[in-house]
Amino acid sequence: MADSTTTPRGNLVLFHSPNSRSVGTRILLEELGAPHELRVLNMKAGEQRKAPYLAVNPLGKVPAILHDGALVTEQVAIVIYLADLFPEAGLTPAIGDPLRGPYLRWIAYYGSCFEPAVVDRAMKREPAPAATSPYGDFDTMFGVVAEALRKGPYLLGERFSAADVLWGKALEWMVKFKLVPELPEVTDYVARVCSRPAFARIAAKDAELAAAHEAAAAAEARAS
Repeated sequence: MADSTTTPRGNLVLFHSPNSRSVGTRILLEELGAPHELRVLNMKAGEQRKAPYLAVNPLGKVPAILHDGALVTEQVAIVIYLADLFPEAGLTPAIGDPLRGPYLRWIAYYGSCFEPAVVDRAMKREPAPAATSPYGDFDTMFGVVAEALRKGPYLLGERFSAADVLWGKALEWMVKFKLVPELPEVTDYVARVCSRPAFARIAAKDAELAAAHEAAAAAEARAS
């Protein structure tokens, strides 16, 4: 979770569930070597929709973090917040660095363009008219991503950043479920990013959590 060289930055809590968007946040904390408390929600049991967690995030979504009592929700906000909180890990360009703008662009693009477009496509919904759609059309939106990945090896060129943690894990999931085109530049990028040790460590831990949640759900079904 954290290495011995990282200085704690107050009390940091991650609300997490395996096989959800919070996996990327857990990987980012691993990459940062960030000391934190893990609070696991069993979504198989609907814990994200029960009062204790709705008091944290009324939308019932993960990830969410508490840092010294301050709540941060929304995946892209959490990525920016955590990488800035642990700058010594080198996963965020500093303000004034020429890469800071492109870095923020790619994180914002994920939330404001990429996910809405993928959801519309998966649900077989027509995008809104061009004047009101947040992403225009899917092919143009994804073409911008593919072009950046062709240039590679990472979104900021040679520099690996927290933006790659966000995109790498998301694209791995979406390629697996055929939600995005399986282009060579996409699959190569996913393989490159997701082969990092932090990804493998969290994958193993989350597999154990997911198995425990499945077992608990099965036991509850048998009891009822």
